[in-house]
This record gives sequence, C-alpha cells and structure tokens, in this order.
Amino acid sequence: MITIDVEESDRRAGGLAPERLQAALDALRTDGMVVLADVVDLDHLDALHERLISDLALLRSRPDAPYNWTQGNIQQDPPPFEPYLFEDVLLNAQAIAVTSAILGPGLRNVMYSGNTSLPSDTRQPVHADMGHLWPSDAMEAPHPPVQLVVNVPTVDVSAENGATELWAGTHRDLTVGVGGDIEVPLDALEARRKISPPIQPDIRRGSVLIRDVRLWHAGMPNRTDRPRPMIAMVHVSHWLETGTPLEFPASSKAFFDHPVLTTAARFTEQPTDHIFRSQGFRVEQPTA
Repeated sequence: MITIDVEESDRRAGGLAPERLQAALDALRTDGMVVLADVVDLDHLDALHERLISDLALLRSRPDAPYNWTQGNIQQDPPPFEPYLFEDVLLNAQAIAVTSAILGPGLRNVMYSGNTSLPSDTRQPVHADMGHLWPSDAMEAPHPPVQLVVNVPTVDVSAENGATELWAGTHRDLTVGVGGDIEVPLDALEARRKISPPIQPDIRRGSVLIRDVRLWHAGMPNRTDRPRPMIAMVHVSHWLETGTPLEFPASSKAFFDHPVLTTAARFTEQPTDHIFRSQGFRVEQPTA
C-alpha cells in the first residue's frame, strides 16, 4: 500500500505539493486506497481515544448494541461536540486536497462515525461498504469514484490489534453492484487472491487512510486486550443523494464553514446523543 509522507511545508500550505498529490491520486485510482502520514495532531487523537474508550461500556450496554456482523466489531460514533471537534480530523486539509481532486467541486462529508475493533478472535466476511451504482450485469467497466472513506485511527494499527484486511484494486471489480449483496462471494475472493492477495497494513497514529467505498475489506481479529477505535468519514460527489444529515450542536456551526468541503449537517439546540444513534449491520447480539 502506498503511504505518502506529508511534509511540514504541506501542512503550512494547507494541502499537498503537486508531486505528492499526484502520487496519492495515482494510488487511489490504481489500488483504491492510500495513506497520508502525519497529518493529525497526536494530542487530538489522545483526547478522542480517551473519550471513545470511556463511551464503550455505555455503547455495549445497549440492548441493540450496534455490532457489525460479529461482537468483535462495533459501530461507534465519536462525540460530535466540543471539546472533541478537531479541524485536522473533520476538515483535514491534506485529505480534502485528495478527495476534492478525485470527486470534484461541491464535495460533501456525509458521515462522522467509526468502528472499534474489540478484543476478539472473530473476523468479518469480506465486503464492500457499497457496490457500484448499477447492477454488475449492466456494466462493462467500473465507473469513476463517487464516494471515498476517510479513516482516522486513534492508535497505531497493526495486524495484532485488528488492522483492516484490504484487497487492493478491487474497487474496479464489478462483482459487487447496486442491489446485490455487499459480501463478496467465495469464488470471487479465491479468483482475486491469485491475482493480488489481501494485506493488513501497519498504519501509524497521526495518519489517515483514504479508500474507495467499493474496495473489498474486512474487520479482523484484535488479539490484544485493548480496543482499537477508528473514526470514519465519507466524502461524496455533490450530485449523489444521501440519507439523514449528521447532527451537531448549533454552537458548532461556524466550525464547519469550509471553502471546499460541505458537511451535510443539521445544527440543533437540543443535546446530541452519540451513544444511541449508531446502527450496526447484520448484528450479532450477545447470548445470555
């Protein structure tokens, strides 16, 4: 997997130098994923990590706890209020330089959630978060990207603590189309494995992973005794219809003013409850 070593000059300029931007774009188009290193303040990650870990007990105590396939992976929203709103997470300049170059003007962020890998020996099935925009049998070639996931791990990530399994280049595979199952069939996996087997990359804290939403991936076992949170945003092209807007306090509205990225948000005077709004997928509930 390609990692772009972001330099201090990039951070001062609020973007990426042309040669590093081009390298990131080439990686996304070819592999469907790229890492931008050292773009998030470690103190900000420490604050988010501490709060996410403290929220876990409440989240898991829900009768409908939002597990994703297995009890080793839980959908977890970060706190959407001060003092946990950080520009280099929600409005990261280097990530926006990449996603806006791919997705075009009118870029929107439609997600602020995440998943936490819990200590477990279980794994998810390989899947794409979303397939192509049309059924597989209606396409002769993949369409250009329309949604990019921006992941921000709060700790160093490795295979030991559940680094996501990633299948390079599968964003261009037509197996998963709209209207079909997002789980990848076993025969397609085995065929792809012969071409390019999956990886579990090490990603150091302070980096962001950008991946095409169509990329095949799977949550993997976390063999440590510590949860591994990872925040997720989704940047989309301006014309793509999306669902319910994100919810943030009215007092934070000015924070989201940005010349390139619009956050699809509703700002409210009511308290925002991030513990009870996340939903899991094919939830496996604990047994008594």
